[in-house]
Amino acid sequence: MSAHSPARHLLVIADSLAFHGPERIEVPTDPRLYPQVCAKELDAQVDLLAREGWTSRDGWWALTKDPVAYGVYLPRADYVLIGLGGMDQLPASIPVWLRNTIPYVRPGGLRRRLRAAYRDLTPTIIRTTRGAFRQVPQQVTDRYLTRIIEAIRAVRPDVSIALLAPTPYDSPYYPAQRHHASALTAARQLATRLDVPLVDPSPFVLPGLRDGSANPDGMHWSWQAHASVGAACAQVLGSLARP
Repeated sequence: MSAHSPARHLLVIADSLAFHGPERIEVPTDPRLYPQVCAKELDAQVDLLAREGWTSRDGWWALTKDPVAYGVYLPRADYVLIGLGGMDQLPASIPVWLRNTIPYVRPGGLRRRLRAAYRDLTPTIIRTTRGAFRQVPQQVTDRYLTRIIEAIRAVRPDVSIALLAPTPYDSPYYPAQRHHASALTAARQLATRLDVPLVDPSPFVLPGLRDGSANPDGMHWSWQAHASVGAACAQVLGSLARP
């Protein structure tokens, strides 16, 4: 990009994988994170919409309720990378709506006890139920991802969009992988139906889960996975870009 060319922008709508490394949460501008790796390959700057625990529903709300998202980030985006769905597939111990009410409980002492109980009991409940329930039902995930993609296309029909498939995990906090295979299949079907390229992070993430270079939580990636996923996303988005 020349000194006189306008900056390109990569809009990333994602969960904590966009800013969490193998040791801790990192500054979102850390060049080792997959959005930054992808943007560097595309000679672009990152506009990030992401929070811990975000599902596809949260991504939809962010895109449509945050004026910076729909008023600044989307209008100037040259590329959009949707990294949602990984949280949706995780097994749940209680309904998500109930879990999300914990921060509103008063007094503070009761809230802290409830949060600790939820944290301590969740793995046991998931083992007992064999991970029967997802954080978000698959049909709901598909509905919100479809809304996100169709809304982006309605506003910016020329923008290049790619979808990141649900990532594999091996977590003591979510001791069941019951829904991952079906979530991956559903993501492929959705991508085909909406004509959006899909990047499957599995071949890049699994080595780190096996050799211990990923985060001990079994969910967040090694730096090598970040580098490989970012490069793969850039290759896909770059092949879609129009002059």
